Amino acid sequence: MPRARTAPDYVFIAIVGLLTIFGLVILASASSDLAKTRFGDSYYYLTHQLLYGLSFGIAGFVAGSLIYHGRLERLAMILLALNVVALILVFTPLGFGAKGASRWLSLGGASIQPGEFAKLTFIVYLAAWISRKSASRTKSVAEGLIPFLLMTGVTLFLILIQPAMTTALILGVAAVATYFASGARISFIAIILLAGILGATLLVYLAPYRFERVLSFFNPERDVLGESYHQNQALIAMGSGGATGVGYGKSTTKLNYLPEPIGDSIFAVIGEELGFVGTTVVILCFGVLVWRGFVIAHHAAYTFGKALTIGFTTIIGLQAFINMAAISGLIPLTGVPLPFVSYGGTALATFLTMSGIIVNVSRYRNG
Repeated sequence: MPRARTAPDYVFIAIVGLLTIFGLVILASASSDLAKTRFGDSYYYLTHQLLYGLSFGIAGFVAGSLIYHGRLERLAMILLALNVVALILVFTPLGFGAKGASRWLSLGGASIQPGEFAKLTFIVYLAAWISRKSASRTKSVAEGLIPFLLMTGVTLFLILIQPAMTTALILGVAAVATYFASGARISFIAIILLAGILGATLLVYLAPYRFERVLSFFNPERDVLGESYHQNQALIAMGSGGATGVGYGKSTTKLNYLPEPIGDSIFAVIGEELGFVGTTVVILCFGVLVWRGFVIAHHAAYTFGKALTIGFTTIIGLQAFINMAAISGLIPLTGVPLPFVSYGGTALATFLTMSGIIVNVSRYRNG
């Protein structure tokens, strides 16, 4: 195992810590009334996030930051295989879902989302696959483009049929970014992007609820009590906050008006309670996190570490952008959580583990 030559990226560590702590603080506010109504305990969701998200997330972050990331290369196939099995198991009696989606596994009283873990395991496998034969796998059609399309397509298919289109989109874009940053031909990337755009367009058109969501985005008054309701309530919450917000814990839209105030709508609660200032700080934090992630990738000593960091940083940055842009009315609502902030133990544990691995990569630098 190579010896670490530099100190870890402390700016990256600090931003991850700030976002995680902030997420717990804002979750305590966003979830209190909902938890009281459903479970008779205002801190139910916060406690659950601490026990099943933060605890495993800290363990993953510490392990990822201290154990040499190169060891993951030897485990890549095993990790991906286990995750593929888990993605299949969501369609068995072990799986359960809500609102027509099968995305969770029930194991020993706990629920996990294999689709979240797939963001980590697939990027680990892809980075290992690229780094072993970088020259041929980024330049050859037979050894590179076709295998890339097959393994990415199978993984995304298992996520799409849950259905979880936005999760598949995020992972797909991250895979393409990783492949491109590792030296793939421009022609390969063009083919992949064209296929992705055509596929995404077809998926939206063929699924009535997705098509309705797009139509409602362009015409918010079209179905104010249906597809447009969520978007309109999010905009009301954001607008109510003004410059500095109505005050921590004083949101009114989270009281049975705003759907999913602890999930994909938590950015709207931030906007209402902390205002433009609060949302701007959150956006800046994610901006700095992505910047430091790409800097770490640029200076990574090894191809595997560079590919890992590009993939993980793209996932975190793209998911944050999609969530905040959707809640702000810039793109149609997607249903993805805000990294480090939204409720969800599997997501928090996954993002913290990714971050820990990025920190480890930052300790092995060229120049």
